[in-house]
Amino acid sequence: MISKEFFENVELMANERGITVEQALDAVREGLIKAYRKANGNASARVEFKPEKNEILMYSQHLVVEEIDPTLEVGQILLKDAKAISNRYKLGDTVEQKIDPKKEFGRMAVSTGKQTFNQSIRNAERENISEHFKKCENEMIDATVIRLDEKGATLSLANNYTTLLPRREILANDNFTVGEKIKVYLVSVEDAPKGPKIIVSRSDKNLVIRLMEQSIPEIQDGTIEIMGIARDAGDRSKVAICSTDPNVDAIGSCVGEKGSRINSIVSALNGEKIDLYKYSNTPEELIANSLQPAEVIAVIDVDPKAKTSLAIVPDDQLSLAIGKAGQNVRLAVQSCGWKIDIKSESDAKAEGRSF
Repeated sequence: MISKEFFENVELMANERGITVEQALDAVREGLIKAYRKANGNASARVEFKPEKNEILMYSQHLVVEEIDPTLEVGQILLKDAKAISNRYKLGDTVEQKIDPKKEFGRMAVSTGKQTFNQSIRNAERENISEHFKKCENEMIDATVIRLDEKGATLSLANNYTTLLPRREILANDNFTVGEKIKVYLVSVEDAPKGPKIIVSRSDKNLVIRLMEQSIPEIQDGTIEIMGIARDAGDRSKVAICSTDPNVDAIGSCVGEKGSRINSIVSALNGEKIDLYKYSNTPEELIANSLQPAEVIAVIDVDPKAKTSLAIVPDDQLSLAIGKAGQNVRLAVQSCGWKIDIKSESDAKAEGRSF
């Protein structure tokens, strides 16, 4: 069968459905073979496409046997009948004969073939979508808010695919509007019967890391490294950074001129504060830095094995070091990896501690 229009339509459909032409042709092939088997019992068939000639070729296939075996789920032809077609056939050969799909299929067979074709197209779409997003796992992606309800925000992603950003993954300071473009972290892709389930988040601490990588070239090229991070999503993040180049100021580079770099990150997180501090291999310095913006007088009782310590702070800095509801010290502990007890200078002196 020759049809230039068929191949043009296949290419058009492939583009519209986000699949390859080869996948679309495979779906047609599966549909034709299914339709042929529906019309001819267990008969086998082969379909060949020749786009350069606009040809669709279909062949029936029959296994040459001594006698028909009804348990075999393949088309069969007796040796004597095969010999009548060509004397070269022998037992075990496959006899192929060209057939015309238009003449072979009845209404039921056509319906079966159409169902198989549609299912194959859907499977190809799901496969491509899953493959695309699995490459984006653990990365930040762009999304557009298309609906808001009590469950959360429905987002439009690449390839016209949608997913739900659950309310628990939305920041407390997020105030989305339909049509708004946002950044989300792609946590994972789960295979599901109706297509891949894309799990996204705005509360994951890795979203902060990806935003910093995007906004700060020195992080992208490895000059500055993120050594630790802790996050109260939507409120505050605390990030330990270090420079691998003594000529590059880690804090200054991340903040940017007039705060341009850090402000772009804060803006993407709808106002979440980002505390940056300098990482150090010296525990005392690392712990003191982690408690910023509070001033630390000394860090004592450092136990490298248990990773415990005691920070001494000025009396008027105690509340700041601890933070509201213990937030500052909690984020410091999580980001630097050390347990930190805090005492005011006067309390430490009263206990006879030297520092």
